[in-house]
Amino acid sequence: MSQQEHNNNNDHQSSTIPISLDPEAGQVVASATTRTDYSAKGVVEKVKTNLVFRSKWAEINGAMGDLGTYIPIVLALTLARDLNLGTTLIFTGVYNIITGAIYGVPMPVQPMKSIAAEALSDTGFGVPEIMAAGILTGGTVFVLGVTGLMQLVYRLIPLCVVRGIQLAQGLSFALTAVKYVKKIQDLPKSKSLGQRHWVGLDGLILAIVCLVFIVIVNGAGEKNRCCGDLGHDEDLGRDRNGGSTIKKNKTDRIRRIVFSLPSAFLVFILGVVLAFLRRHHVVHEIKFGPSSIDVVKFSKHAWKKGFIKGTIPQLPLTLLNSVVAVVKLSSDLFPGREFTATSLSVTVGLMNLIGCWFGAMPMCHGAGGLAGQYKFGGRSGGCVALLGAAKLVLGLVLGTSLAHVLNQFPVGILGVLLLFAGIELAMCSRDMNTKEDSFVMLMCTAVSLVGSSAALGFLVGMIVYVILRLRNWTKDKPLSTIWMQKHDDQL
Repeated sequence: MSQQEHNNNNDHQSSTIPISLDPEAGQVVASATTRTDYSAKGVVEKVKTNLVFRSKWAEINGAMGDLGTYIPIVLALTLARDLNLGTTLIFTGVYNIITGAIYGVPMPVQPMKSIAAEALSDTGFGVPEIMAAGILTGGTVFVLGVTGLMQLVYRLIPLCVVRGIQLAQGLSFALTAVKYVKKIQDLPKSKSLGQRHWVGLDGLILAIVCLVFIVIVNGAGEKNRCCGDLGHDEDLGRDRNGGSTIKKNKTDRIRRIVFSLPSAFLVFILGVVLAFLRRHHVVHEIKFGPSSIDVVKFSKHAWKKGFIKGTIPQLPLTLLNSVVAVVKLSSDLFPGREFTATSLSVTVGLMNLIGCWFGAMPMCHGAGGLAGQYKFGGRSGGCVALLGAAKLVLGLVLGTSLAHVLNQFPVGILGVLLLFAGIELAMCSRDMNTKEDSFVMLMCTAVSLVGSSAALGFLVGMIVYVILRLRNWTKDKPLSTIWMQKHDDQL
């Protein structure tokens, strides 16, 4: 089955196939299109091809690349807002398996961060409001996808405004995380119970050690060569020069192993172990079997609040970061396997139009998650399908009883994980290269943080962007050209 079947779409972003120098990115194929085989046999063969591991250990490691975002958000909402953890694990596990089979790349399934940030900061934004926001967001994205309007939306929403919202939400996550680390928190009641002690199973020293460990392994987020063979031949040549070089090469191998560790996953496992140590009787509260999946009951107030405080700030993030940016990044990382904005919009929409009615956390794709899984070695759909299978097993075997363990989870460790999730989201704004774009982004961020409303920040950012565009209007430069100015070098 050719890897070029998606190129039949007329999307302008897939007209050129970039050449990748990464040896694990897959073979670069010709730009000629082939006819898609929609027969049962053809579909089965395509699914098999998409789920095949390129490298066993690399794909397993890559499956952990997105947990640094998934774990802290879902965990925090489970403890603070009584999110149905069992249902969320089951539905997100199915999403991972299906998207892996469809796309054949490590397509991430991430919580909608803006909705999560609103839920964590507002005690009145509960499960009905979260699910209403997810349904409305998913429905809007689905309609934009199937009607072909996604391209128009892409042209109308400036990237600098979206980056401003991302920066604000990332900083909001980070500030909340610092509170979790610094002070003892009662997450369900969102109350501080005083300063955290230095020692103990949930002390400051433990949180600092976890933070340092993640920084040592991940650095500032640079691309780790966890599985690459780059420099292997050079190392072999150096081995002939003497024992000191061999010792240096062994050190380099140890460094590569250390830097490839799934740090967030290991810290999470440590937190689970400490949860049992803090209250070992919790093991008797675990009940095996899936949790009951019930339809969420919505009120008119929940729909209204979910739309105003959840959908409005989340929608621009979903449109650009979960659809447009993923389309662009997938073509860069996986030449010959470009996907259209329409296909991604449909999958994001369906995930939320189905799962949110039953209490599953609103989900989307994300360029950061795709880059993270690729960085740690994920190259195929089998990477995320493996992660999905693990979620599905946990959801079916332990269900909501897993929340009893999470109630004892060290909040300091949760704060460390949430801190890195927030920083990762905020760092998306680093591609604003012009002073004008940076001005719009920071204006949007400031209003969002001070006004505690990403929707207000989005509105102010759009107004400032239009004003700056009008200032650039001249007789020989039509207004339409100024408004539709593209920033391809920033996407």
